[in-house]
Amino acid sequence: MTDYVYLGPEGTFAEQALRSLPAARRAHLRPSPSVPEALEAVRSGDADAALVPLENSIGGSEGVTLDEMANGAPLVITREVVLSVNFVLAARSRVALSDVRTVAAHPNAARQCRGWLRDHVPGATVVEVLSNGAAAVAAADGSYDAAICAPIGAARNKLTVLADEIADHKDSLTRFALVARPGSPGRPTGDDVTSLAVYISADRVGALLAVLTELAVRGVNLTRIESRPTGERLGRYVFFLDCTGHVAQARMGEALQGLHRVCAEVKFLGSYPRARHPGEPARPTAKHAPPGTSDEDFAESQAWLARLRSGLA
Repeated sequence: MTDYVYLGPEGTFAEQALRSLPAARRAHLRPSPSVPEALEAVRSGDADAALVPLENSIGGSEGVTLDEMANGAPLVITREVVLSVNFVLAARSRVALSDVRTVAAHPNAARQCRGWLRDHVPGATVVEVLSNGAAAVAAADGSYDAAICAPIGAARNKLTVLADEIADHKDSLTRFALVARPGSPGRPTGDDVTSLAVYISADRVGALLAVLTELAVRGVNLTRIESRPTGERLGRYVFFLDCTGHVAQARMGEALQGLHRVCAEVKFLGSYPRARHPGEPARPTAKHAPPGTSDEDFAESQAWLARLRSGLA
């Protein structure tokens, strides 16, 4: 049986996201205390894959996940899940909001609910915990009066929901990644994402522009770019890129070759289907490539060059 781990404990948004994948219904699921431990379980072979958070539309990226993906033995993203984040305030029993004095919350959850907390429980002290699931557990065992958690966490710990949809931004989304050991990428779907970690050769004028140019001239759309310190020295960064397209496509393949030439190092983090956002209308599975960047265009240009070199053109 396939063994999946996720950022635990039980009752987190990560568990909810993992359970939305059809493959998870036939797999053994177990929580992991942290992102590094979840990914290490995959690297060591103790698990087949791990579901970890990548970014939130309000709080930004999950730096720990990015750092762990960039360092250590290679891992690749095979699927992504985009989940609507609905926070609730829950307690062991029905109490008035005015009686809530302590609230357990993950830092990201507290940040996303700051306005609601200020308006509805202004006298409460927010205590940071390791996860939304841990917040629910802490409220259930009486350590705190209430918790900001996911609905699945409230239900799992038999908590009473005091208030629903308490996030300041009702359309908050979190993007999760299913991460596995490297293998043959799946077939292109026509709507894919390729993720990379790119290390620039030297701190010089136009270094980042050279990276972006390798993508742009081949019609590869850059949908996300973010830098993280490498930890080697001040001013040394790794750039995380999300691009439209699949490694099996000619334009993406040539772009990767170009990046390999101009960068100190390029780490391939996976080609996988792009997840539809909640409420987003269905998209066609095939998209038209920009003029001159289809696989056929690249094949024709390679054939033309071959004829030139052979003197037949």
